[in-house]
Amino acid sequence: MNDNSSAYNACVYDENIVNTLPYYREYSVQIMDVLRATGRKNISWLDTGCGTGTLAENALKIRDDISFTLCDPSQKMLDIAMEKLEGRNVRFICASSQELDIENEFDIVTAVQCHHYLSPQERETAVGKCFRALKKGGIFVTFENIRLSADESDAIGIKRWTQFMGDHGMTPEQIEHHTSRRFREVFPITVDEHLKLLAKCGFATADILWASYMQAGFWAIK
Repeated sequence: MNDNSSAYNACVYDENIVNTLPYYREYSVQIMDVLRATGRKNISWLDTGCGTGTLAENALKIRDDISFTLCDPSQKMLDIAMEKLEGRNVRFICASSQELDIENEFDIVTAVQCHHYLSPQERETAVGKCFRALKKGGIFVTFENIRLSADESDAIGIKRWTQFMGDHGMTPEQIEHHTSRRFREVFPITVDEHLKLLAKCGFATADILWASYMQAGFWAIK
């Protein structure tokens, strides 16, 4: 039985996710670029759905003025994150986004590949909790699997994603496992639906940050 909602157990997550999601390492690059462009210093940062703490680990290699709070519903994921980040300025919370009860605390909140497991109402609650956790003027960045705007384009996108996974060493059975999870275990929404949700949750701005294959990044300002 898996120890979290992803397709991989925590102990093998890092080595497998880069062969499953195209340009996965680019997510942290884009997030750090947004943070750099703000010019902010002494950052308080909540990473919800933090997994094994890779985003925080990457960020702390670049900057030493970040105070992290890492949140994930999987204690197995958090255990690995704690080991990676031992001795750093990091607080850990074992909870999902929709369980958070934090208000006006953070300069930036990130949610990477964690809300597509949720029902529409759960997703709205999760994004709303991220909104409330931010200070006024704070920035929310999320990367998620997406559904393309029409069945025809979505089918082509799936073929591209299938080819990527095959090119990165996955067997046909493994590929089928991932693609069959769509709309059964994971529930991607369109770019337009993402932007509307961010506006509904109260963000003053909501824009697309990055997109490729069947994944996209969004950023919004409170």
